[in-house]
Amino acid sequence: MTTEHFKGQFEVELKYRIASPQAFKRALNKVPHDIRFEDNSETDWYYDTENNCLRTDSKHQLLRDIQPANIQLWIVKGPGGDDCEASDILDLGAAKNMLSTLGYQLTLTMSKTRSIYFVGEYHITFDYLEGLGYFAEFAIMTDDEPALDYHRQQLVSLADKFSLGNNELEHSSYRTLFESVNE
Repeated sequence: MTTEHFKGQFEVELKYRIASPQAFKRALNKVPHDIRFEDNSETDWYYDTENNCLRTDSKHQLLRDIQPANIQLWIVKGPGGDDCEASDILDLGAAKNMLSTLGYQLTLTMSKTRSIYFVGEYHITFDYLEGLGYFAEFAIMTDDEPALDYHRQQLVSLADKFSLGNNELEHSSYRTLFESVNE
């Protein structure tokens, strides 16, 4: 298992609402896969300018702490739906201080429980967010921009093996879902 799954400028991702975590796990067990980790706790801290310029431009900047895997990331998404960059960081506290020094403000803190599975070149995250429920994200990160549509089609086919289709597809980000529930 490798972190190469998470390298690339672009991320093709399809997110599905999961009505039955047990049915999802049964389907997963029928598909050859490797486990990256299971049931880790992830906390995301979203940062933006005082007047929310990043959000207005459909961009997201966040720091992520994954435990007990002991992974800390700096993630920037957008402006397009497929644009995503992530970098390992060594000191989460220093990164928070750097963002604050640059004038960014903490706008949201969000937590989830996440498991990650590798299915060939693709990865599946299985998430639980308190108050929102269960989700599965079928994804790939790549630098090959012309292949984005091909990967999207392959992810639809993979999701079909889990009996997931357009009815379960969730187009809103976790951030949007979280904020709509907590308004």
